[in-house]
Amino acid sequence: MGIQQQKELFDQQRAEKVYESCQLTFHGVEAFDVYNCSVPFEWKGKTYMYGRIEYRDEWARSWVRLFEKTGEDDYTLVPDSMIYQLEDPFVSIVQGELVLGGTHVRKRSGEIENYYGYFYRGTDLENMYYFTTGPDHMKDIRLVELKDGRIGVFSRPRNEEIVKKYGSEAMIGFAIIDKLDDLTDEVVLNATPIEGIFDDGEWGGVNQPILLEDGRIGIIGHQSYIQPNVNGVDLSVYVNTAFEFDPETFEVVSNRVIATRSCYPEGPAKKPNLVDCTFTSGMVMREDGKVDLYGGMGDVHEGRIVIDYPFSAPIAK
Repeated sequence: MGIQQQKELFDQQRAEKVYESCQLTFHGVEAFDVYNCSVPFEWKGKTYMYGRIEYRDEWARSWVRLFEKTGEDDYTLVPDSMIYQLEDPFVSIVQGELVLGGTHVRKRSGEIENYYGYFYRGTDLENMYYFTTGPDHMKDIRLVELKDGRIGVFSRPRNEEIVKKYGSEAMIGFAIIDKLDDLTDEVVLNATPIEGIFDDGEWGGVNQPILLEDGRIGIIGHQSYIQPNVNGVDLSVYVNTAFEFDPETFEVVSNRVIATRSCYPEGPAKKPNLVDCTFTSGMVMREDGKVDLYGGMGDVHEGRIVIDYPFSAPIAK
């Protein structure tokens, strides 16, 4: 079943699947929208989130800033924190270090010429070190520490060769490295494709890989497609998804929609084609066994919903 059919079925039953729905408030950057954030993370006793900030009427001119959690759904800009010229930040904690990544857009004569992932690492949020760049025209590269201490790398190639070979707009690949210093273009470009995730015309990627107790990797991701001519607009539909991936056999199980834009609070979209778009940030476990799922809303705001834990095995400790 394609992702569009899954979404339509999910939306018919979403009231039974979402227990709470909130919009996050960000203080200290009131002139900007904050969206497509990292998942909240604990670091040295405090909870933080990296957010993409941008003026409502601009696009591909954003920055990433650090926010500290100051209330249930309130985050406040960390004064004098580093400013990154990035989009859509994400974080991973691997081999004792925090890794911050995001998409850097390169322009020439005012037009977008290229984009690629930038990666920073360190143990001090005020002194992160830039250490590598991903391949040209690739977003959604993600890292996860595996059971044996090595690092799993997820790629997301999207090009004409992928369309010709697989029919889908993009693929997800997987590779393993020993240490962060081994994260190179070659590793990412040569990651082995994981087949069977996307149907024809679909694309998507990994947003948050999570090691499970059974050695598999729980994936919180996004899948997307174009829905043509909805009130005269071709919609770019983005949904939140989950599946489980076996890094030894490359088996994918239980790939499904876990949230759509309608699960989050109502609000504006940056462009008319983004009214049905929620770009996945990731999930955080709750004490009641459910999870807080975070996602960007229409490239304008960031939301949080409460859903059931999406995987069959517990998170590895």
